[in-house]
Amino acid sequence: MLIWIPATLAASVLQVGRNALQRGLLPKSGPWAATLVRFLFGLPFALAAAVAIHALTPGAAMRLTGPFWVQALTGAACQIVATACLLVAMRRAGFAVGTSMQQSALPLAAILGLVIYDDRLSAVAWTGVALTSAALLALTWPRKGASGPQPWSGGAFGLMSGLCFGYALNAYRQADLAIDAHHPLFAAAATVAITQACQSLALLALLAIWDRPALRSVFAAWRQSLGAGLCGALASICWLLALGLEPAAPVRALGVVESPVAAIAGRRLFREKLSLVQWIAGAAVALGVAMTALG
Repeated sequence: MLIWIPATLAASVLQVGRNALQRGLLPKSGPWAATLVRFLFGLPFALAAAVAIHALTPGAAMRLTGPFWVQALTGAACQIVATACLLVAMRRAGFAVGTSMQQSALPLAAILGLVIYDDRLSAVAWTGVALTSAALLALTWPRKGASGPQPWSGGAFGLMSGLCFGYALNAYRQADLAIDAHHPLFAAAATVAITQACQSLALLALLAIWDRPALRSVFAAWRQSLGAGLCGALASICWLLALGLEPAAPVRALGVVESPVAAIAGRRLFREKLSLVQWIAGAAVALGVAMTALG
C-alpha cells in the first residue's frame, strides 16, 4: 500500500506549521510551556479522531499490554525532550537550520548502532552518514549573516532533538503495532491520544509547580495554541499511520521534504535569510538522510 507516501508528506507539512506556531509562543512562554501546547491543545483533536476512526473501523480494539505501555511512555518522554530541544534550536540557530538539524536522528542512530550493536550498513548508507555529518557541521558553523544568533548551541540542541525524535519514532512504531497491528489508522490515532494525554498531564503538573506564569501565557494565547495543537495532532496521526504501513527508514527518508518547506516558512514568517552555504548544506543534509535510510 502506498498510502504511507501522502501520509508522510502531509505529516511533514503539518509539522512545519506546528513548529512555526510553537516558535511564536517561545519568547513569552519558554520551551517547556511551548512544548505543552503541542500536546494539551492537540489532545481534543486526537481524542475525537480516535473515537471517530474506531466507530468507522469494524473489529478495531485497543490492546493495552505491558509492551505497549513501555514503548508508548518511553517514546512520549523522549518526544517531550525532543520538542523542547527543537524549539530552542530554532530560536538560537534559525527556524530552517533547527529543522534541518532535527534530521540528524538517522545518521546518528546509524553510528550508535555500529558502536553498540555492531550493525552493518551498506556503502551507500555510510556515504549518507558522512555527507550528513559534514553538512550539519557546515550548517551550524558560525559565520557573518547566519540566520540565528547562537548557531553552535542551537546546533547542539538540534542534534539532541534529532536523537530523541529518532528514538521516539521507533518506540511509537512498536506501540502502534502492539495496540492493534491489523488496523494501522486506528492504532495510530489511539496511540497519539493516549500518549498526548500522558504528556499533557506530566507537563501541566511540572509547570503548575515550577512556572505558573508560563502556564498562564499559554492559555492567554489560546488561538495560536489551538492552531498548534490541531497541526500537531494531525501530524502525529499521519506519522504513525505511515510508520504502521512502512518501516521507519523509508518514512524518515521521505520526511526530509520538511527541510525545504521549513526554509520557505522561516523566510516568509520570521524573515530569516539563509546564506548560500546554508542552502547547500541543508540540501546535503536531506540527501544524506535519504541515502542513509534507503541504503
